Amino acid sequence: MTVILEFDGVQRWFGEQRVLRGLSLRVEQGQVYALLGRNGAGKTTALRLLLGFLQPHRGTVRVLGHDPRDLGPAVRARIGYVGEDHRLYPTMSVGDAIAFEAGTRPGFRRTFVDRALERCGLRPAQRIPRLSRGQRAQLSLILAVASNPELLVCDDPALGLDVVMRRELLDALIDLLADTGCSVLFSSHFLGDVERIADRIGILHDGALLVDATLDDLKQRVARCTWVPAHGAVPPTGPHVLRVAPRRGGHDLTLLDAPPALLDDLRRRGELSPPVPPSLEDLFLDLTGPDRPGLLAEPIGELAARSGAGGGR
Repeated sequence: MTVILEFDGVQRWFGEQRVLRGLSLRVEQGQVYALLGRNGAGKTTALRLLLGFLQPHRGTVRVLGHDPRDLGPAVRARIGYVGEDHRLYPTMSVGDAIAFEAGTRPGFRRTFVDRALERCGLRPAQRIPRLSRGQRAQLSLILAVASNPELLVCDDPALGLDVVMRRELLDALIDLLADTGCSVLFSSHFLGDVERIADRIGILHDGALLVDATLDDLKQRVARCTWVPAHGAVPPTGPHVLRVAPRRGGHDLTLLDAPPALLDDLRRRGELSPPVPPSLEDLFLDLTGPDRPGLLAEPIGELAARSGAGGGR
């Protein structure tokens, strides 16, 4: 597969604070990659490096085969961007914004825009200052996709939207991308939304990747269960145990690639519920929660590559 973008050992400081600590990831053609992390994890910094707004102090970034610092107009025209603030000219109407974008972007698809506006219930005569935040988000997304970009970069575009508007924005994104083959790198705080659209997940914590794997790989390899120990039995430890969280009468366990011998041992030493795949939100909290339990020495994708289980880079 063609690599659309790549971070290789990227480090970035702001003053004495190191925000990215050797970030390495890649997005392949047609892939939807979700970059997740708590506030301050380094997501926005990574996206700004990708777009050439910042420079790495160490490591390299490539987008569409180019150094982001050297992107000319022709290459930038192949990249769409939607930010969390959905910046649009406040003096314009919807129709004005469309005309402006059509005059500055090669290959702008007016027919596509007209269909998308109708789907979202937007009218050309509407003034941008009178649009709701959700409507501005939808318009920003439509304009970003209208030039049929090879790469769409979204920095938490649903931030500040209520649940209805988030669903409408996500549905619009799914529809807009359905027939384009566009690659997507996006950050989001809404993990249920991520599960609906992402092919691959990266979880940043303290500037480093804890997870770099497909959703299918995570569901197959990570499991949660409840264990009620027999008298005197102690919780398990080791490389297959991501987290042990106390609960009334026992423990909640999050396991990675749990071998049958480990499960058999837990059953001998107590009562074990059937292991089930965790939700993405549960896994995220297990890895990045305030007590920082279960942090991995290497991303899950890297462990998969070494074990031959798939999902590695």
